[in-house]
Amino acid sequence: MTHSPEPNAAQTPVRILVCDDHAVVRAGLLALLHSAPDIEVVGEAGSGEEALALARRTAPDVVLMDLQLGEGIDGVETTRRLRATPPAPHVLVLTTYDTDADVTRAVEAGATGYLLKAERAEDLFTAIHAAAQGRPALSPPVADRVMSRLRNPRPALTPREQDILAHLSRGLSNHAIARALYISEATVKTHLRRIYDKLGVDTRAGAVAVAKEQRLLP
Repeated sequence: MTHSPEPNAAQTPVRILVCDDHAVVRAGLLALLHSAPDIEVVGEAGSGEEALALARRTAPDVVLMDLQLGEGIDGVETTRRLRATPPAPHVLVLTTYDTDADVTRAVEAGATGYLLKAERAEDLFTAIHAAAQGRPALSPPVADRVMSRLRNPRPALTPREQDILAHLSRGLSNHAIARALYISEATVKTHLRRIYDKLGVDTRAGAVAVAKEQRLLP
């Protein structure tokens, strides 16, 4: 976790918008945030669309964003749109999901930080202040995973190879994968050979095992 200096009691409170589709979770977060004198909650949203509308009206410094938002656009797409729309508030993801795919998608969409909901209240407050200043804040497990990936880069699979690998993990045959992706079986076999080469395996089971180990599956 990236720590910010202890906030000065006289400083302007950080303006927060909370986006989570679970009303009970939002209520708990709001109660927690209201207990911090240097944080001001300016709104709460139960969907990505609602968060975008509220952000335009309230101009928060930071949006506390869940990734899974039920129907409508998800947290990643909401983050992307928030960051592309002036005044572009910083986005701090707060979620239970910590797969490589989730972290990567959120960061690529423009999220400033990525926290897990198991974090302590004081760590959440610290992360909010860091995000408000545009500084990254990561939960320790997420930071460890990012560092591990930097030290041991995962194989670079193309989007099509990732699609085929995902279908492979569900036990689909080459014929079924071809039908699902509207391509020929010969094309599926060509992609499989490339996947095997990149993962250093020679069987379907081996490809799935390595993909799970290296968190290549969504």
